[in-house]
Amino acid sequence: MSFEDLLKELQGQKTVQEDPDHVSLEALFNGAFMSKHSNWNSFGEFLEKGNFQVQTREDIKDIPDELFDRHVARETKFDNWQSMLDTATSEYSAK
Repeated sequence: MSFEDLLKELQGQKTVQEDPDHVSLEALFNGAFMSKHSNWNSFGEFLEKGNFQVQTREDIKDIPDELFDRHVARETKFDNWQSMLDTATSEYSAK
């Protein structure tokens, strides 16, 4: 691994092309998924509605579970974040 790759990884900036085992939030929660399971056309709109500043999965982990679960329950067809994540992962893997 080059120094540049290590730096990107430490900064949480690796892309899907650099790490094929990692799926971006945009790919996982694509427009079709969000339209099907919420009133939003994108994951970004969904996060914006809750005033969440999210760039990486780590940012989501930093949000208190109870707060994010309430937002998910209010704005989607899911009861909590874990069920939304599990469904998105399952649908993405099925492609």
